[in-house]
Amino acid sequence: MEGGVSVENGKENWRYPPMSTELQRQPPLPQSAPMRKIVAVASIGAGVQFGWALQFSLLTPYVQFLGIPHKWASFIWLCGPISGMVVQPLAGHYSDQCTSRFGRRRPFIATAAALVAVSVILIGFAADIGRASGDPIGHGAKPRAIVIFVVGFWILDVANNLLMSPCRAFLSDLSGHSQQKMRNANAFFSFFSGVGSVLGYAAGSYSRLHNLFPFTLTTACDAYCANLKSCFLISITLLITLTVMALFTVRETPISKPDPSVNGEKGTKAVPFFGELFSALKDFPKAMWILLLVTCLGSLAWFAFLLYDTDWMGREVYGGAVGEKLYDAGVHAGSLGLMLSSAAAGVTSLAVVFLARDVRGGNWIWGGSNIFLAVCFAMTVWITKAAESFRRREVASGGGPNAGVKAAAITLFAVLGIPQAIFFTIPFALAATYSTTAGIGQGLSMGVLNIAVVIPQLFVSLTSGPWDQLFGGGNLPSFVVGAIAAAISGIFALTLLPSPRPGDAPVKIVVAASH
Repeated sequence: MEGGVSVENGKENWRYPPMSTELQRQPPLPQSAPMRKIVAVASIGAGVQFGWALQFSLLTPYVQFLGIPHKWASFIWLCGPISGMVVQPLAGHYSDQCTSRFGRRRPFIATAAALVAVSVILIGFAADIGRASGDPIGHGAKPRAIVIFVVGFWILDVANNLLMSPCRAFLSDLSGHSQQKMRNANAFFSFFSGVGSVLGYAAGSYSRLHNLFPFTLTTACDAYCANLKSCFLISITLLITLTVMALFTVRETPISKPDPSVNGEKGTKAVPFFGELFSALKDFPKAMWILLLVTCLGSLAWFAFLLYDTDWMGREVYGGAVGEKLYDAGVHAGSLGLMLSSAAAGVTSLAVVFLARDVRGGNWIWGGSNIFLAVCFAMTVWITKAAESFRRREVASGGGPNAGVKAAAITLFAVLGIPQAIFFTIPFALAATYSTTAGIGQGLSMGVLNIAVVIPQLFVSLTSGPWDQLFGGGNLPSFVVGAIAAAISGIFALTLLPSPRPGDAPVKIVVAASH
């Protein structure tokens, strides 16, 4: 059956072209699992997002504490996009075909959680390890600590990317062929991600958390550093606990290795991963390509803001410099705003389950939320100018912005949780629907979608530092780029993104692998 749209009895029916032979080898989706198992796997998102929240709220100031200048801070974040471009598609692909007796997805999830634990130790104790190796105490660059931090940061991003694609694919497996369960599974994953973000940003905004762990405060690690260390220790404890609970609660039926003699294919050589990836891209339906484009633009908008959000609060809104109390107060206020944003995201994630009752409804919600996101990012310019105006009038106060500016900034952070929840729900639900209909492996599909997420991050990491430095060292140029990207993404989602109907049956796939 060829791709395209057929109209029967006044109803559009989307049909996608048949996939290549290697893609047809993907094992069939299992029967839909009980919702309690879907919720158990989705809860891993809380542990993952707790760590992400700490990264986005605390690590940009932390790298400057270690002595990396602001204009070079964005290059540290290159490891996320680079590892995401390779690791998630690889993890998704090989988890599709994994024949381990523990199942397809569970070995990858367990390995990733263990790597996160190693990375957290390296990041949190980088200053202490650097001091023990000969780094100076006080201000200035700490080269050995920077090396330890970068190594730990790379491992952390590799581990997170190794975890995300199999986890999303596992949720799609448990949803079977049910589009409604796919949307609900992604909504629950987004909800638990919101819960993890609330906890992460709450931990990051509380400046005395290190008092619970007195050993974290050392000669090489001041109160801010000790607080970050304490946050990451809590993060890994949460992730390991949720992962162990989910993996022991939800079992997978192992798949057997494909028999090359099936259907007369004896002697057929396996196609390498990148060959299969390019084959998948070649055979992707038009709807999937548009989805990737809209996701790419949305990711560009989000990362342009998330990379510098708390730094923006410390510098532009509070008017402080790195190492000053005023800057630290701004960072903690930004973490508080991100916590409120995550709370709004959690509520919105559950609301999406009821609002997006059909796929087309999800498209409209996603497009509208991106337009709203563009307006929010544009508001950062007004808030920055208002804060600067107040500081010029109240030079002697030295107490940061007035109550009105603080309230506006915190409110902006809070309402951003609404489009954020939609961004982490609708695209993944659509990708799962398209891949099921077109016969693409769930893991490979999620990995390819992640490429659309990380390429903009790579672009922002490479360009935002020099770009911001060119315009005076501030964060607003990146935010303006984010606003423009969000607006274009919203327009494309509303006008270009097609949708299969919920009632359409998936294209029948010939499966060579047996269970």
